[in-house]
Amino acid sequence: MTKASRFDCTLTRLQGLVVVQRKPIRDVRGFFARFYCADEYKKFGMQKPIAQINHTLTTKKGVVRGLHFQYPPHSETKVVSCIRGEAYDVAVDIRKNSPTFLKWHAEILSAENRKSLLIPEGFAHGFQTMTDDCELLYLHTERYVPSAEGALNVQDPRVGIAWPLPITELSDRDRAHPFIDMQFNGVTV
Repeated sequence: MTKASRFDCTLTRLQGLVVVQRKPIRDVRGFFARFYCADEYKKFGMQKPIAQINHTLTTKKGVVRGLHFQYPPHSETKVVSCIRGEAYDVAVDIRKNSPTFLKWHAEILSAENRKSLLIPEGFAHGFQTMTDDCELLYLHTERYVPSAEGALNVQDPRVGIAWPLPITELSDRDRAHPFIDMQFNGVTV
């Protein structure tokens, strides 16, 4: 007998970028929801195992973090979920020769809506907190390698992200990321 999936997935207009909806089972005690299942995520395009899990707390509404990625051979797939509060989560396609190169997609992720964003290799990722005390959990298929780190500036006009709130804070590191120049033609994955 085949068990019903604990997830619904919605494809976005950016190939490989998937919104995953966790489906809770409710009863008088509350709910139970599967957070991750390797077999089911393989169906959504995630082929590598989880190598690292990161957890962030951002204490103020309006803060932006990002837009981070890792260069090959350390490119990573990420599953990003909000476990407290609400975040405007953004993925930017930076794949060389992609028909949606430098296009972006955003989703509201929250503890209440139980959505996750499955971000494939070749995407930059960032988010803006929509509430105070926002916590995100990231599942990565590669460990963090400082020498492979790359980033886009969150205010780059070539990307043109429409952040929903005024940006209240950026780290010095994220503020210093350069704008994309004409030599940047993407990453090969």
